This record gives sequence, C-alpha cells and structure tokens, in this order.
Amino acid sequence: MGTEHIDTRLLAQLTEQSQDLHSDALRITGRAMAPTASEEDVMALQTAASLENLAVGVYRTAARLPFIRSGNKTLVAFISTTTRQHEEHAKAFNAAVTRAGGRAQTGTDPKYAAVVRKTLPTVKTPADVVKLAISLEDVAAQTYTKNVGQVSSGPLRRLFGSVAPVEAQHRATLLAVQSLLAAGDESLIAIPTDVAKLPPAVGSVGFPDAFYPTADASPVSEGAVR
Repeated sequence: MGTEHIDTRLLAQLTEQSQDLHSDALRITGRAMAPTASEEDVMALQTAASLENLAVGVYRTAARLPFIRSGNKTLVAFISTTTRQHEEHAKAFNAAVTRAGGRAQTGTDPKYAAVVRKTLPTVKTPADVVKLAISLEDVAAQTYTKNVGQVSSGPLRRLFGSVAPVEAQHRATLLAVQSLLAAGDESLIAIPTDVAKLPPAVGSVGFPDAFYPTADASPVSEGAVR
C-alpha cells in the first residue's frame, strides 16, 4: 500500500465515530422504554447490562496497570472514553429493564467474568490488554446484533441496533491498535504518526467482516438476574 492511501488520522476518526454512534444510541434510549416487554426482552436487556458492567470493570482495571497508566497516551485516552461509554450503555440497558418491570442488573456476565478472572493474571503488556478488550467488545457487538431480531418491540430493536455499532467501532479501533503494536513500535499509536513505518494492513484491519457475525452471541438468559 502506498503511503498516499494511508489515513494518518485513523485512530482519531475511529474514536470520533464511536462517540457519534454512542450519542445516537443514548438519544434512542429515551424512545426504547416500552411500557410492556416480554420476559425474553427483560433477560436480553439484563444480559446486555451484564456485558457492559464487565467491560467497565476490565477497562478500569486496565487503566490502573502501570504499563498502561504510564504508557501510550492515545491508548490511555481511548480506554478512558470507552469506559465512560460502557458505563452509559449499562445505565441505558438497566433503565429499559426497570421501565419494563424487571430488576436492574448490577452484576457481570457469568460466562465472560470467568474468562476475565482467568485471563487477567496473564496480562503483562498493552497487547494483552488490547486482546482481552477485543474479545469483550466483539461478544457485545455480536450479542446486540442478534438481539435486534430477538426482542419483541421496535423501540427495543432500535436500542440494540444503535448500541451494537458502538461496540463494533470499539473493536475496530482496538484491531487497528493491535496491528500497530504487532509492528513492534508502540510510538506508531499516535496522531499524527510516522506514515512510513505503518504496516500496510492498518487501513483495513479494523473491518474484517462485511456483515457482523452473531455465532458467538450470548444467549438472552446468560446474564439475566437470578
């Protein structure tokens, strides 16, 4: 790939797009508070909240790691922004739950919480943090994408359909960061960056799927309040 085809603002644009999608999702939330909802709707919302709670916990933990806290400033900024977005997503899903007559989910998804507990002790580098975050963002995006076809009302479909691309955008940004870390020079994660040193795949690595997959989506009951 010639350098003229590489957008040196890639990470900034992906983060800005994520914030735009996030803002749209919050606006839609106010219209998603349907007065009636099925039991499956409530469980789907609780599971979504459990995934968001887990993501918040992982990002907060990552932010406290010495090699993150004193490391790459662009990655630190991304973690801070993304943590706030996940906090707001959790609030949005729980608001929909309580409006539907269910109990807010303050816990974390049990399946992936177990994965996180097993993985965190092995996290030693920024690349390890990014890999873990990618997996969480991916399962959230897959779950919400599938939920669009599972919930019973238009407002809830719009809610899941608006949050799913935010998580997909997070994953896209992290995939780009992962590619830059793999290049062996953390200084490339910067705006602006050294174009001549960028790996050829950095412009497309964030978007590996033409259509977002759902094979690994969490079942609606996985993170429901017991």
